[in-house]
Amino acid sequence: MGKNVLIIGASGDIGQAIVKRLSKEGYQIILHYNNNSKAISDLRNEISDKGILSVLQADLSKDTELDDFIKQFVFQVDGIIFAGGKAQFGLFQETSSLVMDQMLHLHVKAPWKITKHVLPGMIQQQYGKIIFVTSIWGEVGASYEVVYSSVKGAQNSFVKALAKEVAPSGISVNAVSPGFIDTKMNKHLSMEEKESLFSEIPMNRAGSPEEVAHTVSFLMDKRSNYIQGEIINLTGGW
Repeated sequence: MGKNVLIIGASGDIGQAIVKRLSKEGYQIILHYNNNSKAISDLRNEISDKGILSVLQADLSKDTELDDFIKQFVFQVDGIIFAGGKAQFGLFQETSSLVMDQMLHLHVKAPWKITKHVLPGMIQQQYGKIIFVTSIWGEVGASYEVVYSSVKGAQNSFVKALAKEVAPSGISVNAVSPGFIDTKMNKHLSMEEKESLFSEIPMNRAGSPEEVAHTVSFLMDKRSNYIQGEIINLTGGW
């Protein structure tokens, strides 16, 4: 039970690690991506086609593409992992309304609509797993990343509220909140800037996408069933 998993943002570094981990554990994966078709192709070559139910492309920051994406769901979705998204850097007062709308739609409205669509099936079978990969900035905030911090905070609030609403239906809702993870999202940082960050982290290093995937894997497992509405920090003590 609970083997069909939709992974939003499967082409990102964290998304890829989650796909590889869950496929090894016998889950049937529905892959979503936006631009990085090469990463998806590489995943398909690495993973048996028996482990991939379908591959869906969509820019979830656009309402029409989001609606078309949802219409393509042909399999029962037992679990959803929201591992996609993008950072946004810059002073808040210089952030355009267009960027604000795109960030809000991608990180908040799209997860709302996707979750709303799959909930009836989960409720009917009295089982489901919904997991967000958020960010420590959603809890503590970051200057120069105000919009990103805001939408990640909204995801955390959604997790906590929805968890209370659907718990009686056997549906688990939780989040993994990473700190500094070694991904392409941080490629703009110089080595000096990274070393400065490492000096603030008690474990003195970045986390890996695989470590995020391990935590997601645990939340997908029945051993975590009594964990509900939690934001699990994965920060190396930062």
